[in-house]
Amino acid sequence: MPSSVPLVDLSPWFTGTSEGRAEVAGQIDSALRESGFLLVTGHGVPDELRHRTRELAREFFALPVDVKQRYAVTVGGRGWLPPGVEANGYAEGTETPPDLKESYSVGADTAIGVAEVDGFWFQPNVWPAEVPELAETAIEYMRRMRALSDHLLEIFAAALGLAESHFTRHTGHPTYTFNINWYPPMTHVGAPAPEQFRIGPHTDFGTVTVLDRQAGVGGLQVYTAEGEWEDAPFHPDAFTVNIGDLMARWTGDRWRSTRHRVLPPAASAPEEDLVSLIFFYETDHDARITSLAPPLGKVSYPEVIAADYLREKLNAITMG
Repeated sequence: MPSSVPLVDLSPWFTGTSEGRAEVAGQIDSALRESGFLLVTGHGVPDELRHRTRELAREFFALPVDVKQRYAVTVGGRGWLPPGVEANGYAEGTETPPDLKESYSVGADTAIGVAEVDGFWFQPNVWPAEVPELAETAIEYMRRMRALSDHLLEIFAAALGLAESHFTRHTGHPTYTFNINWYPPMTHVGAPAPEQFRIGPHTDFGTVTVLDRQAGVGGLQVYTAEGEWEDAPFHPDAFTVNIGDLMARWTGDRWRSTRHRVLPPAASAPEEDLVSLIFFYETDHDARITSLAPPLGKVSYPEVIAADYLREKLNAITMG
């Protein structure tokens, strides 16, 4: 059975004719209406940057726990998120064991000069001294991800027949988070508890998520429109892209913010460990998000301020 997650080549958007750009926009509209997920090639991000970021992250995760503990934070902080601090299933109101992962989390850090805003959304990034190259490499990776995310938002607008800047006019000083997730092997974490996952079932919260992942037995699954879990397809050159709740709300549920999860480590592959590079893109912290009216949108949600909406979601998945 073919996957519900399509593969879209972005090259015609960047280098093609107006017809080619329209074809890309149409493919993305279909993907987001039907699946909420897609794979994209032709994105222009160098493979070497992706590989090097993952390689340096592995150096950090391999450090002794007492060294990593110097950088320990909880959800929303900048640094190391140890095992046990996050359970994504809580975002759906489901009590689950903590996710079987560790993360290193950084993000937007250019302050706007308002202490209560900067203190959460634009915190200074913290970099491990033990892996000195990680800072420069991850900063370049985030730069590339922000540019790609803005291009995707421009394609989104074109897919809806709107001005190309319809979404990006709200990303002049955006909030975003870059999580590097390490999913340890079963030999490291032991057998998972009942209903325990590397990441529990959830939807993302923001506008667009760009994921560089590794294929594995305990990998990504997507919840289909038919109500079934399916393994997400993998392509070594592609990013996995999905939208979050804020974008679904913005489009009046024309597009799906789709549930997904990362399976626990499997007894059939006890040594498997995976590293995912996940860029969560949002908007300006004070952006007012109003649903698109019919015929584009299907549901009219009350207007929300992006930062307030996202903060509530983040609080829901924080353990302790």
